[in-house]
Amino acid sequence: MTPAWSDTPALSARRDGAPVVLIVDDVPDNVAVLHDALDEAGYTVLVALDGESALARAAQALPDVILLDAVMPGLDGFEVARRLKADPLTQAIPIIFMTGLTETEHLVAALDAGGADYVTKPVKPREVMARMGVHLQTARQAREGVRERQQARNALDALGYAAITVRAADGRLMWQTPLAREWLLRYCGTQAPVTPAPVVAWLQRHLREARQQLEPPRLSLELGPRRLTFRLHQQVDDGDAAADAGGETQAPSGDWLIVMQETSDTSVIEALAQTFGLTAREAEVLYWVAKGKINRDIGDILGASPATVKKHLERIYAKLGVETRTAAAAMAINRVRALGPTGGM
Repeated sequence: MTPAWSDTPALSARRDGAPVVLIVDDVPDNVAVLHDALDEAGYTVLVALDGESALARAAQALPDVILLDAVMPGLDGFEVARRLKADPLTQAIPIIFMTGLTETEHLVAALDAGGADYVTKPVKPREVMARMGVHLQTARQAREGVRERQQARNALDALGYAAITVRAADGRLMWQTPLAREWLLRYCGTQAPVTPAPVVAWLQRHLREARQQLEPPRLSLELGPRRLTFRLHQQVDDGDAAADAGGETQAPSGDWLIVMQETSDTSVIEALAQTFGLTAREAEVLYWVAKGKINRDIGDILGASPATVKKHLERIYAKLGVETRTAAAAMAINRVRALGPTGGM
């Protein structure tokens, strides 16, 4: 005769809003006691009678909590727990071990394998439910935090923003929007999980003021007349606050959301060309002169030799009616200021 519970997925029996519990035990009598008590209390109860079935059931149903027998033939509970914690799909599910082994080393082994808690056999359903309640609440709060962060990230994606999340402790790039991926590759030649070194240095240098809710100066990287600006937006987790030898709290680590924006001074170069009657290439040379670049650097930027840049400068001097580099740069800067703020000069 089939018992009231069954070693099948039975996902159609899931109750709306009810926490889902997976019981893993190779002794049917043990399962029956727990199943009936949890079912009567309003939980959706799933069952597995061996380790392999438990792994499959957990991956399929993603229960809210797992009650796991420590000692089973074949794949024991310790190995099941280790595999569940190694799988990103199931690693966040709290595991409560059920064990008749009360020696300290066995209990430590259960916790080391990834268990959040344990109860001793013979299990008492009311004690199990009390323990479950604590871990279900913690897991629910963690899921809500993940969901809120994911919703914010999805919004950034949908609106076409370029944003990244960087872990301050080691500078690892944890997440990025598609547009951020494109820009980081174009400007820095880096891909996740590598964060460009200037961004890591800038983030770690300004963590303390960011923690005090003071917006730090922005970081800018240039690529020709285009500029990529990084703004430290907010911390997206609590991070770690360490105390130094004097007892002061040091700058936290944690993950930080950084928003990126690309701007271009192409319009400025065009305005310089129109104002002073320059060719497009002469306007570019004057633009970089005004930004303090020497001929060799300008040549590298424009793909020309320093000698060619010098010839362009001679024609620029003639058109502007000046004799020195400084005077040409001053005229360009004054013209840019008249156009309004550009953020580049």
